[in-house]
Amino acid sequence: MTIRTRAELYLLSCTLIWGGTFVVVKGGLDDSSPLLFVAIRFAIATLLFLPFVVRNLGSMTRKTLEGGLVVGFLLFLGFVFQTVGLTYTTASKSGFITGLLVVFTPVFQVLIERRAPKAGNVIGVVLVTAGLYLLTSPEGSEFNVGDLLTLFCAAVFGLYIVYLDIYTKQGDVWQIVFLQFVVTAVGAALWAVFFEEMFLDLTPGLWGALAYLSLLATLYTLTVQTRYQKETTPTRAAVIFSIEPVFAAVIAYVALGERIGLLGVIGGGVVVGGLLVSELSDVFFMKGD
Repeated sequence: MTIRTRAELYLLSCTLIWGGTFVVVKGGLDDSSPLLFVAIRFAIATLLFLPFVVRNLGSMTRKTLEGGLVVGFLLFLGFVFQTVGLTYTTASKSGFITGLLVVFTPVFQVLIERRAPKAGNVIGVVLVTAGLYLLTSPEGSEFNVGDLLTLFCAAVFGLYIVYLDIYTKQGDVWQIVFLQFVVTAVGAALWAVFFEEMFLDLTPGLWGALAYLSLLATLYTLTVQTRYQKETTPTRAAVIFSIEPVFAAVIAYVALGERIGLLGVIGGGVVVGGLLVSELSDVFFMKGD
């Protein structure tokens, strides 16, 4: 197994976990205001990760600090757009629209890194985009403010993936992970104070949601993504992450009864097909990224 294959399998494990977050967050928002919810989620992750980096924080380089602040700010914006958007749209639609990051990522990769994706990756992106259209349009409600915020989230996450690729090759990976947690927790807390009417009801359901989101969907996934994404390309990573809406739709159907219809099921299949084309592109197209 090559280093890239192993890294991409780790990224796929993150995608599986993220697929469950839409239902979990949707339920958690019944007991907490959105920005406060994000702040608590990342504050817990920060405290849990602190013992692993506290001894090395004094040796942080300027490039690591810069990278942590940049990707941390993008992560903060993405989660704010996504979480607030979930108060207005369904869990399955949120998952599908977030999956459009696969469209934004190669565009940002070309603009920022001056590195064009391979032919197989482009074909994968086209297939995933078509699949996401089928998933979102057939039996969904009209496009609303929650969908628009989630679209902003997808664009920000596409930008995040590209900058994460850049900075994790230049700075300390673990310190960048920690800075992401801190920036997102502090940013969400400040925005909660100034921009929302905060409420918090510490129900067992909320504690369960925070445990899943903080431990698995934040601490594990962002650590793994920050560590292993640099072993592949931003576009390939985005295509892997694009299968998240399929997992989200299945979980939303089982947990909340949200239905996507026959065309939605077909769309999910097209998304998976796009993922396979991108992942197997080295077999059919010129090697090298």
